[in-house]
Amino acid sequence: MDRGDTLTSRLARPWSGRSLNPDLPFGPSHCLLSEVEGAAPRDLEHTVLLNGSVRGQSRKLLLHPYPKRQSATSPAREGFPVRLRSGQEPSTASEVFAQEMLRRMNEVLARIQELEEALDDPANLWSRLRAAWKRAEDEKDPRMAEIVRQSRELRQPLRDLERRIRRVLRRHRELTPLDRVQEMDRASMRWLSRQPGRTIAERAGAGQRILATVRKENYDTLENRVLHAYTRLAADVAREWMREHPRAKGSTRYSDVEAFRKTCRELSRTLQEHGVAVAPAGITPNYVLMQDKGYRVVREAWELLLRREKVIDDLWAWQAQTWTDFAALAIVLAIDELEEAELIAQSPILWRSEAVVGRWFDQDRPLAVFWLRETGRIVEVQSRPENPGSLLTLARAHVSLKITDPSRGELPRRVAVWTPHAAERIDLSTSLEETKILLEQLQQVAANEILRNGLIITPAHERPEAAAAKGRRVRVDGVALDASGASLGQGLEALRAFARSGIYGDAV
Repeated sequence: MDRGDTLTSRLARPWSGRSLNPDLPFGPSHCLLSEVEGAAPRDLEHTVLLNGSVRGQSRKLLLHPYPKRQSATSPAREGFPVRLRSGQEPSTASEVFAQEMLRRMNEVLARIQELEEALDDPANLWSRLRAAWKRAEDEKDPRMAEIVRQSRELRQPLRDLERRIRRVLRRHRELTPLDRVQEMDRASMRWLSRQPGRTIAERAGAGQRILATVRKENYDTLENRVLHAYTRLAADVAREWMREHPRAKGSTRYSDVEAFRKTCRELSRTLQEHGVAVAPAGITPNYVLMQDKGYRVVREAWELLLRREKVIDDLWAWQAQTWTDFAALAIVLAIDELEEAELIAQSPILWRSEAVVGRWFDQDRPLAVFWLRETGRIVEVQSRPENPGSLLTLARAHVSLKITDPSRGELPRRVAVWTPHAAERIDLSTSLEETKILLEQLQQVAANEILRNGLIITPAHERPEAAAAKGRRVRVDGVALDASGASLGQGLEALRAFARSGIYGDAV
């Protein structure tokens, strides 16, 4: 525990009964969580996941970002993989680890971004999202990505630009044969006046050459530098996309991206041969970049890919936040598939133009409300509740299901949902046993609601798993899944089985 203005406990898992040694840093196997009583330290890198109170004492659950380097301070973090930049090929075990982590992050991001497309039709939001996620179970049919779109829309503009690469005539001074001199400037005439001789022919010397102004073609213009920068970046992003979708080699999208990458590489070599430099990010566009249709399209596509790099930096640090949103959406889809479930309310979802601490959308609480006609219960899916109550605060669960029976005056029931995320795979069986013990301890806490069930949703790292642990009047289910392929299908089926279980009844 760190002592100062507040009391801080660093946690390996949200359900941990014991805090980590304050002298040791967080590692890749940890979930990067802290719990503070009172206000969080100012110099601590964090975002608040849960803000509750226990017996009148404020208690916050904090999430710390993955470091952008192998180590970081405040809090101390060491041994983490460093995100590979576009175009960088993994060559060490650490870089392969980072590449796999980046691939999983992009898969989760793809599922979250499919929510934006589904929001175009709010009345059919969940059915459209379900259909999109169903398609994601087939890895041979990868979803649309920015580089896929550009491979289709920019292939022809790039070919047109290759045939008419813009060049300018620039003046240079050089020794020129007398019969080819067309222009002289003041400096050339001064040079000529200093040469020995009475006539121009005598001053031209034995070689009959004088210093004159000549015009030569030059391709190193700002618009061509942007074109060069774009082709290099697009080729790197295309290679990264192809590396992440090896099972899609027979698909049209894979072929489009592969052909586009070859086009970009060939054009990049041509520009390099012409001596064109690479434009840095943040240049001020000139007239050609704004008015010429071909160059304008390239500039806009380049800026989109540059923003993508910035977004990925932020998402890399806050992957756990994106995973929580993915897990909450998966729960809603699982309950929505129940035959007796009727969606009676859903919060307005505000999509952001850019992710903020790993979050792409904001929503009111709860995320969705269902009426179970046969069971006679109302089920609310809550994510990051504003008033979590003492039980959820003690459980450190920032996602939950709230189950109430409107026909009775009984206490509402909670299902705590943990969405742990770590750089390394979390052992599900060990986690179930630890959370079972925590739930048993919480049965002794007096509260105005009941908490006997729990659910863990964690990344599978290509090893999907579903399990459960029962204790004295408590039960915890666990699902490990990925965000694409067969692992996504198996994980969603496990969540459907959980939704169909007896968690909504009176007894556990």
